[in-house]
Amino acid sequence: MHKTVRLELLGLVDTDDDELLRLGGQLRRALKELDSVDVRSGRSTGGISKGAKSGEMIAAGSVAVTAASFALRQVLLLAETWLKNRPVRGIKVELEGRVIELSDASAAERAGLIDEFLAHREPPAEPQSEERSAEQP
Repeated sequence: MHKTVRLELLGLVDTDDDELLRLGGQLRRALKELDSVDVRSGRSTGGISKGAKSGEMIAAGSVAVTAASFALRQVLLLAETWLKNRPVRGIKVELEGRVIELSDASAAERAGLIDEFLAHREPPAEPQSEERSAEQP
């Protein structure tokens, strides 16, 4: 099963959209080196301003990655490694409505955060009433 994770670069106070676009392009190119992923520019989640032409707007510094569930760890670890020595304060990661931020933490803390984030599963459904009916005479 494939899932899409959205990575959004979190710029520093003086980072402008042009720099975020450039850095987002660098991150996209790095992620494309992973064979099992589909990497695209992230789309803006905000509305289009009045008078703007129709169509989707690319969000500066945003990357959407679609990959098999088992490849998501590689995606996040590559993004975490890419983050080092870049002029950004972090990367916001969104997957199925859940969000984490990879930023000012030690490598071990970020690895633990990624493990916990990817290990999250929806609670299992309640067992069907077959067990209950077997108990009743």
